[in-house]
Amino acid sequence: MKMRGAVLFEAGLPQPYAISKPLVIEDLDIDGPGEGELLVEMAYAGLCRSDLSTIAGARPRPMPVVPGHEASGIVREVGPGVKDLKPSDHVVMVFVMSCGGCSDCVGGRPNLCGSSSGAKAKGTLISGHRRLKLNGQEINHAAGISCFAEYAVVSRGSVVKIDKDVPLEDASLFGCAVITGVGAVVNTGKVYPGADMAVVGLGGVGLNAVLGGVVCGANRIIAVDINDSKLALARELGATHTFNSTDPNALEEIRDLTDGGLEFVFEVAGAIPAWEMAYALTRRGGTLISAGLAPAKAEFSFSPYQLVSDERAIKGSYMGSSVPERDVPRFINLYKRGLLPVQKIRTATIGLEDINVGFDRLSDGEEVRQAIAFGG
Repeated sequence: MKMRGAVLFEAGLPQPYAISKPLVIEDLDIDGPGEGELLVEMAYAGLCRSDLSTIAGARPRPMPVVPGHEASGIVREVGPGVKDLKPSDHVVMVFVMSCGGCSDCVGGRPNLCGSSSGAKAKGTLISGHRRLKLNGQEINHAAGISCFAEYAVVSRGSVVKIDKDVPLEDASLFGCAVITGVGAVVNTGKVYPGADMAVVGLGGVGLNAVLGGVVCGANRIIAVDINDSKLALARELGATHTFNSTDPNALEEIRDLTDGGLEFVFEVAGAIPAWEMAYALTRRGGTLISAGLAPAKAEFSFSPYQLVSDERAIKGSYMGSSVPERDVPRFINLYKRGLLPVQKIRTATIGLEDINVGFDRLSDGEEVRQAIAFGG
């Protein structure tokens, strides 16, 4: 079958992307689904900073590749062995294509599936196959999804079925921004009612971490970013205090406000200055939780003596320590009740042909979460 998709042939091209055009819209061939796979027609696909990292070359991936890992869509065909989904079902994509059989999956940690990480590194589905071609040449998959295209063949473990009454434009956020941001607070941090927390970095994931703090009943939710418009949005979503990190007095003011720091600090920018700010804001006995993927070669230094003497903790949170089949439905139920107004984070809708401009806007901080509308 023929379809249109955005192909990244070379990473690291200079901005503005509207001129260098790292993503090229091509007419691709897509094979039908194999054993344990689905053909999904894309409805909406979100532009995420993880994709931006790949485009910029900070996160190496096999090339050429169709990027994209956050999306909603409609099942159009099921492959052999798929018994619990059928054509016309609505689904959300999740960026770990859990195999269901490895020690992590069986142990209740499908977000850490080793089979998935190995397939990602090779640019394949879990089956080891590629279902995309351009003029006979195989094209790599991104995170087993490659949703910057009109259709995707994905492994069964890459999707979660959702109710058809959930708007697909909002549903697309749940497979990455929501499950990562809210999950970091709820699952990794286990923030309790009355706790004080901070979020450093207010992209789509960071703003969802703010929402996670509201859902958990946190007392003070301090939001930190370099962009005043994002700080304003954080206040609208429930942040009790906001600080612009470019203010040289911001760190001291937050520490004064909180009597030396906070019990939970979430770093979601994936940048070393954000790590430094987050660590400095973590009080004695507190926990720094990072859900922001920094460049692969970036390093962060801390004092082991201080870590022990202050009894601090540093934890990573990948995909919000989530179990997608459990967490996507429960987060969507909170959304239905008005407790997770994720639609406020969706700041623009664009066409596939505008994807390079969209990543310029994301890089420049002009937009939080843009969604490509396919009309599925």
